[in-house]
Amino acid sequence: MKTASDFTSPPQDYNLIVPDGWFQLSLEPEERDRGIITLADRQFRGIDNAPQLKKELMRDLQRKAKEAYKVGGTEIYISTLTVGPLPLASSLLISIPALGEWPEVSDADELAEFLTGRRSAPGVENDELSVVPLAAAGKSVRHRCKEVADPTAQMGNTLPTTLLTYYVPIPATNRWLLLNFSTPMEPLADQMVELFDTVAGTLYWE
Repeated sequence: MKTASDFTSPPQDYNLIVPDGWFQLSLEPEERDRGIITLADRQFRGIDNAPQLKKELMRDLQRKAKEAYKVGGTEIYISTLTVGPLPLASSLLISIPALGEWPEVSDADELAEFLTGRRSAPGVENDELSVVPLAAAGKSVRHRCKEVADPTAQMGNTLPTTLLTYYVPIPATNRWLLLNFSTPMEPLADQMVELFDTVAGTLYWE
């Protein structure tokens, strides 16, 4: 497996390992509708009395998928894991912002300095920003924060959402790969973040 420093030309692809039970949803327009239907069918399998909830889930996924695709999203992983009756709600959006949306730097320390000046936002708490190494993908910027709930935009959720974003420089370019993890599981936020960190640590280039 190559590490980031081995690349003298841009990699062709990225790879990472996610837990069993995370559903992969491509954001390509010709693929996402089929994926959304498959996920909704899986989530409501054996439940015949919740057609409205199923429709709301599909509409919410469609909206989020379209918004993510507009900002460079390539795929979303959505957890279908449960502990007993409790769903371990979480997701991972992977995106590559378009040229011009980030400063043309390839150094994590420089990007961290840039992001530090953009961090203050209403409704955001526990803001942590640091530069960390990933075993194969290289040095990256890690940003953890907590976002106050917006029930109108989160299907009635009233718990804050914990967000963890890794900004990873794509070798031999001035572009960045973003791993955007999120979970509304406030009581388990630290444990979920540990899982997210583990997933990010498996990222490698091809």
